[in-house]
Order: sequence, then C-alpha cells, then structure tokens
Amino acid sequence: MSENWKKRTRLVHGGIRRSQYGEVSEAIFLTQGFVYDTAEAAEARFIETGPDEFIYARYGNPTVRMFENRMAQVMGYEDAFACASGMAAVNGALMALLKGGDKVVASRALFGSCLYVLEQVLARFGVGITLVDGTDNAAWDAAIDEETTLVFLEGISNPTLEVVDLKHVCDRAHAVGALVVVDDAMATPVFAYSKDCGADLCVVSTTKHVDGQGRMLGGIICGSQELVRGPIETYVKHTGGAMNPFSAWTHLKSLDMLDLRVRAQAAAAMQVAEWLEAHPKVNYVRYPQLPSHPQHAVAMRQSPSGGTVIAFDVKGGKEACFTFLNALELFTISNNFADAKSIVTHPATTTHQRLPQEQKDALQIGPGLVRLSVGLEDTGDLIADLEQALDRV
Repeated sequence: MSENWKKRTRLVHGGIRRSQYGEVSEAIFLTQGFVYDTAEAAEARFIETGPDEFIYARYGNPTVRMFENRMAQVMGYEDAFACASGMAAVNGALMALLKGGDKVVASRALFGSCLYVLEQVLARFGVGITLVDGTDNAAWDAAIDEETTLVFLEGISNPTLEVVDLKHVCDRAHAVGALVVVDDAMATPVFAYSKDCGADLCVVSTTKHVDGQGRMLGGIICGSQELVRGPIETYVKHTGGAMNPFSAWTHLKSLDMLDLRVRAQAAAAMQVAEWLEAHPKVNYVRYPQLPSHPQHAVAMRQSPSGGTVIAFDVKGGKEACFTFLNALELFTISNNFADAKSIVTHPATTTHQRLPQEQKDALQIGPGLVRLSVGLEDTGDLIADLEQALDRV
C-alpha cells in the first residue's frame, strides 16, 4: 500500500490515476473546462465535486491532481495545491491564512520576493510583520507571543544557507496556537524535514529540483486537508494562481528521477564545498554538512544532506568575484538554482540587489558572495573549472 512505500517509490507511483485507456505514462489533460451529461449533473457538480470530478482548470484538473497527490505523499502531508510558480505558492499560502490585524513572525533571511510579500503587500493590508534572526532560538521565543497568528521561514535560507532549528520554532509557535509555514526550496523534496519537525504547511518552488531542468515554473503548498482544501484552495482558485496541466505533466515525469538526481547533486556539492573551503582565494564556505557551518549540529540533526547549493565568498570583493564568474567555462551564470546544469549567481547584484544595504550586511550578502548550484556534470570537471577561474583572480 502507498502509505508503506518509501519516498523513491512514491516519486514514481504516487497519486497515479489512469483513464479508461489504461495508459502507462501519466496522461495530460489539456482542457479548460469539463462537460456534464445533464443540467442537473452540472448543478450537482457545482455544489460538491467528487475525487474524479472537475469543474474548471483553475479549480482543478486530472493531471494537476495527480501531481498534487504525488507531492503530498512525497512531502508527508495529507494534501497539496499546485500553483503557477513558487512565489504564487508563497503568496497563496500567506494571503489565504492572514487578515488585517494578524501578526507574522518571520526569519529575516528570506528570498527578496518573500520579503516583498511580507513587508510591502501584507503590511499594506494591516498585517504586523516581525523579523528575527532565524538562527537564534531565543529571538524566536521572544518574538512569538499570544498575538502571533503565523510563523514563516526558510528551513535553509537563500542565498546564505542559514539553518533554522525548525522543531524548536514549531514547538514554540504551536504553544501559542500559531501556524508554521516553511519555504522548503533549499532543503529539496528528497531531504525535506518540515513535516517531521511539525510544520503545518510547507511551500516548495517546483521550478527548482522538481522540474530541475530549466523548463517550467511551478510551486506547491503541502499541508493538512483542512487547510489545503479549505482557505488555500479557495483563495488560489479565485485569484488565478493555479498550475497549468502541461507544467504538472512535465513535473510528474521529472519526479521519476528526482531522488537519483538530487542525491547525485548533493554528493557532488559536498565534494565541491570541501574543495572550495581549502582554496586560499576563498574567505569562507557555507554548506550545512561542513563542520565549519555555524549551524552544523542543527543541520545534521534535521537532515542527512546539505542539499545541492553552496554559498562562498571570494577574496577581493566585487571586482575579483566578477573576474572569477566571467572566467568560468562550465558553470552557467544565471539566477536560478537546483538545475541539472551547474549555475553560479552573484546575489548582491541580482536576486537580492533590491534589499537595503543594511539588510544585505545583516544577512552577509556581500560583494564577494557567490551562490553555487551543483548540477549533474562530472564533479572533477566542475572542480577543474572552479580552479582555473579562481586562478584568474
């Protein structure tokens, strides 16, 4: 039975639904709407839909539902709602659960667009936002009080790979009746631990490891059936943030190999991180599995892997860093991560360039910082490319 399957099996078989033709590969249903035999059947469908009944693609679709069911099983939750992008999932989860007068406590180490949703969108509608140092349990304890409605954080932060003691935060939040929403993009679906630590909802940018090949945008919100099929489905389906069937089908086909891909990438990332840490032109390396990582003990308690992304600081600041980046031959300069191709990003001038300088300083997003996403190339080739590029600095 599926409840006893291991994660790799769920990635291949979870949520399967077949048409009357009995196809082996998951079917793609490219349709906006659905047909009813009678007016009475249409009326009944709009009152209540069964597990194999659909109304409109913005509300649900057989291909999308397969993807939702599979991801829920993989992440360990009861249900899931697929969205058009990772940020559509973040926005959908937060907007569906919050109203004016509520209080959110969040880690300060968040992706720039997540900070925008909190500080520019939710705050504009009267939601109180408190940001804390996510690595400081005492800071969470002080900020989370009886007025707190929701806690939001990245389990592993982008781009500096800070690691939050998630079980501590969940225990503290639940003690005052607050919900916990975790952005799990960096942890990867293979090594995710949000459910194990007690998070009520986890949000995943499926653009990243799930697609993993630079093709499709996507996001998903995983949680209890009560939350997902209640306020979250209601908000997302009415505001148009649902995933399209082709993206869902592409994601389903990518899930077959996700475990193999991510484990290979994570193993290579560890080798690359160790090599970088020994290089004289690198100030420091941040990778959760390295003993030098400030939250190494917490990271290893929560997950056996540090994921597929490394952060490191090149000596000499922006000019030296750009020299290094421009000399790379195998790595691709882009602003995505978790792709089959290895990618380098300069967060201070791209993904996080809109942050005020004081926030960059607090998060250690300096002029020499590089976010490196390890792909599926030969590890020796990756290290050789890093070496020749660092030689130019």
